[in-house]
Amino acid sequence: MAAIEKRHTSSGDRYDVRYRDPTGRLRRKTFRRLGDARTYARETEADVLRGDWTDPQSGKVTFAEWWDRWWPTTVNLRPSSRARDESYARNHLLPQFGPMRLASIDHTAVSAWVADLTHAGRAPATVVKAAQILGKTLDAAVDASMIRSNPTRRVKLPRIERHEMRFLDPEQVARLAFAIDERYAAMVLVGAYCGLRLGELSALRRERIDLLHRRVEVAETVTEVNGHHHVGPPKTRAGHRTVPIPRPVSEVLATHLDRSSGPLVFSAPNGGFIRPSLFRRRFWVPATAGADLAGVRVHDLRHTAVALWIAAGASPNAIAARAGHTSVVTVLDRYGHLLPGDDRADDALDAMASAVPTQAILRLA
Repeated sequence: MAAIEKRHTSSGDRYDVRYRDPTGRLRRKTFRRLGDARTYARETEADVLRGDWTDPQSGKVTFAEWWDRWWPTTVNLRPSSRARDESYARNHLLPQFGPMRLASIDHTAVSAWVADLTHAGRAPATVVKAAQILGKTLDAAVDASMIRSNPTRRVKLPRIERHEMRFLDPEQVARLAFAIDERYAAMVLVGAYCGLRLGELSALRRERIDLLHRRVEVAETVTEVNGHHHVGPPKTRAGHRTVPIPRPVSEVLATHLDRSSGPLVFSAPNGGFIRPSLFRRRFWVPATAGADLAGVRVHDLRHTAVALWIAAGASPNAIAARAGHTSVVTVLDRYGHLLPGDDRADDALDAMASAVPTQAILRLA
């Protein structure tokens, strides 16, 4: 229980609030007015009982000090995600909040920061990601009892407008495969008909191809971070999957494997993993221009695969499994506008509604 002791000093009476924190350490805070002391004692007692108490000294730690202390403890981040978050912290978080004490970062300060980034012309996706990383950092501060609550909660963020997806038809896919360097023609087809991401295509190994049963096993992906390649599991837990290969694609792939060597199905010209930026500049952009498909991204091959699966009549569940999505909701959200209407359901509803006395309702009888 918090106790209040009155002291006489040369400058007037003082009121000391004494209490023990959750560790048993004796704490003291002094007030000039008895009412303030009573309010503090009451609130502190409640915080200790609820487990919400935080050390007043902890809030004096600066954001930069907390980042340096907390960031090395983070785990379960891919190398590319770690490099991205570090870049956001360096460029957007630390310049604004680095010198500030954790306790002084409030909802207003975060809202003003979001507004400043937006007015400076930062893309909405950049602002949202920066705010998410700030939120994670301050969530950790709450968990460590450095601050009582996270001020990023309920801060309004800019709306991210989803980029319009490009879908190629089979003739355009064939045209692009013909226009690109022959070493990557099969890669275009596998991307457009099997839906592999660029990192999955780059990490694909020969033993993952089953030409007899026309299947490809997607088990790894590769990312490039600061000039170094990192191989790991696919992006999501459902990313490890087996995808069927259409017969014409498997024939092109078989010829490609006969003509190439090395453990990787698709490799850089000098061997080893493909470097995305170099591949786009050296091979992809010239090929899309030559095929009259300028502006098409490598990732649009994956969108194309989903569109072709839908056109072929695959169900949303089957599409989610082929694409490696953890939930069919993702398929419906991103590609629902491509799904055809169910004529059978329409016919069944017509039959059910036939019992409605239309003429009577319209007073035409």
